Amino acid sequence: MPQTRLVYYLEEDGTVPIVEWLDRLPRKASAKCLAYLARLEWEGHELRRPIGDYLQDGLYELRPSLAGVHYRILYFFHSSEAVVVSHGLTKESSVPKVEIERAIRRMKRFQSSPRNHIFIPAKGE
Repeated sequence: MPQTRLVYYLEEDGTVPIVEWLDRLPRKASAKCLAYLARLEWEGHELRRPIGDYLQDGLYELRPSLAGVHYRILYFFHSSEAVVVSHGLTKESSVPKVEIERAIRRMKRFQSSPRNHIFIPAKGE
């Protein structure tokens, strides 16, 4: 049984940013990102480099790469109850500040109203 409950951030308009991003990726890249998400679900706070890393202000990143392309999946923890996946991106150097700010805004919205911003993915999604 997983140690951490994995949920996805849900926007007010009903969209789920990580699902939309994964759907746009090549199949192999999407599969690798989903494998990293499964590992995050299993290891939670114990996940370390090179798989995951702390960014700032309670925000973390998953760090999958494939064929020279660096993908990043930004997430945060909601107390000890869950890990919330904000969104994903493809990066060339460091994670852009605008992406970090977007994830932090989502974290604050989630913390103020978890029920309005939670999407529970089906297994393998």
